[in-house]
Amino acid sequence: MKARSVTLLLIAEVSALSLWFISAAVLPEMVREVEFSAFRQAALSSGVQAGFVIGALLSAIFGLADRYDPRKVFAVSAIAAGVINFVLVVVTPGSTIAIIARVLTGALLAGVYPTGMKIAIGWGKKDRGFLVGALVGALTLGSASPHLIVLLGGADWRLTVTFASLASIAAGLVCLLVKLGPHHMSAAKFNPRVILSAWTNKRVRLAYAGYFGHMWELYAMWAWIAVATSVSYSATLPLADAEWLSRVTAFVAIGSGAFACLFAGKLADNIGKAEVTIIAMVLSGTAALATALSFGGAPWITFVIVVIWGITIIPDSAQFSAIVADASSPDQAGSLMTFQIALGFALTFVTVQMVPILANLFGWPAILAVMALGPAFGIVAMARLRAMG
Repeated sequence: MKARSVTLLLIAEVSALSLWFISAAVLPEMVREVEFSAFRQAALSSGVQAGFVIGALLSAIFGLADRYDPRKVFAVSAIAAGVINFVLVVVTPGSTIAIIARVLTGALLAGVYPTGMKIAIGWGKKDRGFLVGALVGALTLGSASPHLIVLLGGADWRLTVTFASLASIAAGLVCLLVKLGPHHMSAAKFNPRVILSAWTNKRVRLAYAGYFGHMWELYAMWAWIAVATSVSYSATLPLADAEWLSRVTAFVAIGSGAFACLFAGKLADNIGKAEVTIIAMVLSGTAALATALSFGGAPWITFVIVVIWGITIIPDSAQFSAIVADASSPDQAGSLMTFQIALGFALTFVTVQMVPILANLFGWPAILAVMALGPAFGIVAMARLRAMG
């Protein structure tokens, strides 16, 4: 029962999260069809972040993942997100309506990702690091999948968007087949004061701080690495070849991180969750700096470094949430993890929106190097948590 339910949950998570970076994956084709500003290009991606923050904050405040059947919350959210994402197919690329659709899609995905975590932690305590790691691995594969869909589907970006929308609708139906685990616990009533423990519980507070450092680089890298590597590769390759290789780079780099999440989850259950976050942030911060140094050089060197960055940038994500779950009451864990994610994504709204604008001003190498500041901050926070024992 556990294996079946967790497997179905992971399939649903991969399918629904394919919506996240769909606009970034098809952006070159959109811009070739209808030219629109760099600000609007960024807004198609950062709009998802903004919507997610709004949805996650409302979910955390009203305790949706703790008060209601999380499978139904997941299902309704994924199906509605798929329907709204389809709006991109019928409106002008980069239009205000398209951006609003991305914001609404992000808000609905707040009912998918954190809610999936709530379901996952209900299936175990001793292997919680692995369970949450597997879920974040599914999120990672889902985030990478649009780049693969584009590679397989050719230049018809509307077909890619349609496929992702249908996948999310299917994800909602699949989640209804998932069973709740023996450690699942619901909150008896609405209690908005639950989120105050994010500040009064020191372990939760430090886990939040570490997560913020992690999120500083994560979604900025995921959203723009295809664009950044395309610019890097075009210094030595024809533009068409550079674009193709940049998409391969993005898919391999982001997708490889999914398997690192599984390994990190097992490792965290053995050596400690805080220890794993520190190791991951040291490696990802170093990879960010190395990517900046290799920019514009031999494509194969940049490719290898970016893949290493992709592998090391994500496995700590699950452990920040697992630490919050461990430090929380079971009937409050869903709300506190959702609130943590909401605040982290509020930060990513700024980074995702500003990265391409600043890259135009200062160049991609400088911006890639600045991404390493996030892991440095997170390492300090998690070292303090680790010192608490």
